[in-house]
Amino acid sequence: MSDFTPEQIETVYRVIAGRRDMRHFLRDPLDEALVQRLLHAAHLAPSVGFMQPWRFIRVRDAALRGRIHALVEAERVATARALDTREDEFMRLKVEGIRECGEVLVAALADGRERHVFGRRTMPEMDLASVACAIQNMWLAARAEGIGMGWVSMFDPASLRVLLHMPEDSRPVAVLCLGHVHEFYPRPMLEMERWAQRADLDKLVYTDYWNDCATPEVSA
Repeated sequence: MSDFTPEQIETVYRVIAGRRDMRHFLRDPLDEALVQRLLHAAHLAPSVGFMQPWRFIRVRDAALRGRIHALVEAERVATARALDTREDEFMRLKVEGIRECGEVLVAALADGRERHVFGRRTMPEMDLASVACAIQNMWLAARAEGIGMGWVSMFDPASLRVLLHMPEDSRPVAVLCLGHVHEFYPRPMLEMERWAQRADLDKLVYTDYWNDCATPEVSA
């Protein structure tokens, strides 16, 4: 039996449904206590083997923020070219708000992860999954606080790692834009821009076996 009220449960689902990948921000700064609450929410995320592989770099220097934006812009252009027939359509999309948002964070994987074997012996990528959980925690907390957040993944990880003086074995995962917004998008922005549509859930849930497989693989 749940120890939350029906209203509290409904609020959780409402926050999940209202979360958006935001690209449009107001320039107002974020209150420091609020930033700390969001970081704490991220730190409460689950992690495989309780390894807590997340690290967050707060980018406070305006010049450094500009250099990060330049890395993202270079990858945006490269991505557009790789999209071939959708290049022009992609270039019209706004994909980040690094220069406008109130706070920029870089979420990263810590170095020294090879010593963590618990839960990662056959699936070493679970450290990345753990960081993704931390990012999602922050995203939902930000939405509940009325703060927009955008996940930017268009950058060369090696270049960003060097730019931020990160250890060689560490890895940047996301540039996170946080800030006040005029309003939240009523639907995901890429859906509103007709870039893609949300898939039907019933086409993504299988029972017992992967439905597209004619014959399930059986180990000898």
